[in-house]
Amino acid sequence: MRERRPHPARFLLPCLLAFWPAWAQETVAAPEPPVVSASSRTFDPHHTRFGFELRTRWGQRVAGVFPQYEGEVSTLADGRHRVRIVLRTDGVVVAGSDRYTALARGPNFFDAQRYPYIEFVSEPHPDTLVRTGGRMRGRLSMHGVTRMETFTLSRPECDEPGRDCDVIASGSISRDDYGLDGWQFALADRVRFMLRVRLVETAP
Repeated sequence: MRERRPHPARFLLPCLLAFWPAWAQETVAAPEPPVVSASSRTFDPHHTRFGFELRTRWGQRVAGVFPQYEGEVSTLADGRHRVRIVLRTDGVVVAGSDRYTALARGPNFFDAQRYPYIEFVSEPHPDTLVRTGGRMRGRLSMHGVTRMETFTLSRPECDEPGRDCDVIASGSISRDDYGLDGWQFALADRVRFMLRVRLVETAP
């Protein structure tokens, strides 16, 4: 009668258990510490403008503004910057049209009663970005949906953008991505957001 040999797994499992603590410490990354803000600046209401633009199916331009907003540009402890913008949808105004203003605030578009805010929080980026222009990624939350989006900062017209001249940026998003599916028969899918901002130091 043949002698039955122990299955290799009987020896493999104790070996894995013996080396498990060292293996786990090498492969499981520790959570990153929170990014601490060293200082911040808010938006200068005399120069700051937040707006949006979309087209009708017939090529007409519909432009609106967000007169009510808040947010800041934070300087982080590592020297990078982070932008936070909050826009109130119940204050949105479509230029020259009370009807379009009501539609923009209504349930078939921004639905301000259910979703009163649009928020954008950028990823930390070098402080040189506002002086060179370029792409700024961040988390956009709107209409109950949060997605990563990219906005483009224009090259500034002065050496100290945000203080001596406006910081200008724009970005285009899909209405379908955020469930803004009202008036599809009349409005194109893309919505372009624009901003022109200057900054003031936050009082300590």
